[in-house]
Amino acid sequence: MYEWIKAIHVIFMVTWFAGLFYLPRLYVYHAMPENTGSFTLFKIMERRLFAIMTIGAVITLVFGLIMLALNWQYLMVATHWFHAKLLLIVLLLGYHHACYKLMIKFRDDANTHDHKWYRWFNEAPSVLLIVIVILAIVKPF
Repeated sequence: MYEWIKAIHVIFMVTWFAGLFYLPRLYVYHAMPENTGSFTLFKIMERRLFAIMTIGAVITLVFGLIMLALNWQYLMVATHWFHAKLLLIVLLLGYHHACYKLMIKFRDDANTHDHKWYRWFNEAPSVLLIVIVILAIVKPF
């Protein structure tokens, strides 16, 4: 049963990250003044994508918590890599929340960042994904 729980966790983690990669990319285009004719469409796409990625995040977290409950002693006492992973997950949740706040600013036509800023903002989930996967697979410490 544990392997099924892990599979669902990974499937929805992929869904969540797909949204974390694509939503800020939409922000890049939404922040470009030459795309003003598409701003209404961007708002719809951003809202729908945020809903999908939030579902992915919730299911990822639920199944991650189930795995944690099933392996509490090992994960919380015997490993340090997991503590680092938890910290990165907290940062990832903060990034997710930042995406929400930015979506609201775009919705309200109150964006204050240019497309170059969003290009840099778009890189954070890539770095987090790389480190989280290394920690979970390699378990370096």
